[in-house]
Amino acid sequence: MASTDTTPVQDTGSVEAGLDALDTQITGRPTFRQTFREKIFPPLVATAVVLVIWQALISFDIVTDPTKLPSPGEVAAEFKDAWLEGKLLGYIWTSVERGLFGFLLALAIGTPLGLIVARVKFVRAAIGPVLSGLQSLPSVAWVPPAVLWLGLNNSMMYAVILLGAVPSIANGLVSGIDQVPPLFLRAGRTMGATGWKGAWHIVLPASLPGYLAGLKQGWAFSWRSLMAAEIIASSPDLGIGLGALLENGRNASSMPMIFEAIFLILFVGIAVDLLVFSPLERRVLRSRGLLVKS
Repeated sequence: MASTDTTPVQDTGSVEAGLDALDTQITGRPTFRQTFREKIFPPLVATAVVLVIWQALISFDIVTDPTKLPSPGEVAAEFKDAWLEGKLLGYIWTSVERGLFGFLLALAIGTPLGLIVARVKFVRAAIGPVLSGLQSLPSVAWVPPAVLWLGLNNSMMYAVILLGAVPSIANGLVSGIDQVPPLFLRAGRTMGATGWKGAWHIVLPASLPGYLAGLKQGWAFSWRSLMAAEIIASSPDLGIGLGALLENGRNASSMPMIFEAIFLILFVGIAVDLLVFSPLERRVLRSRGLLVKS
């Protein structure tokens, strides 16, 4: 009599269903309470702790010289005066406009350069070490020659940004391409994706995590390079950005102005990361199954 035992088939189906259940998460938009508790409340607490400690240093006469450490109230008054005079947003926009435009230029140059370095052995051997050396060179070192070459103008600012950011973007892409599984490249060639077509459809998508890391580092280098250029090469013709505001505070021996500039520089750096790079990073990780919403 033929056996009608279907237990192995049922067990296999149960295992597959269990694996599918592991991959399937209940997703949905987080509530405002969850968002506040997980993402808003912790930074607020950290900021409050810093302000309390800062004020305590003043109130308990641990730091008695206001030229070394102003009170939070004095810094807040500096922000208020700049806002009422209509200068605060101008300080921010002057630097942000230069930083973003310079970063986009670096992106347009660093991306094809990274592709060429990663895919052409001779080019990699020739300029690969140079890119690594340029990446480790402090951006401030480029300010004096850039001023002598181009003068005190925006072109000088952009040149310093490019020299600081392009190596990071190119090296990030090279690192990402080096981590692409060879199977992807062979599969792409089999389907006819060769040359620039293969680079666009296979190499770039597969190397996206490393490339994105290079972009984040490239933006950090862009911002730092710009601040160094604005501090050293300040001029009335260039307007007053955040770096120039910091230098003006030093020249005026105004610690509240110096702290104002520092906080604004920090604010822009955090804002760009939270609004641009963090969402991109989460999207890339989620698309690869490395970040699951819960």
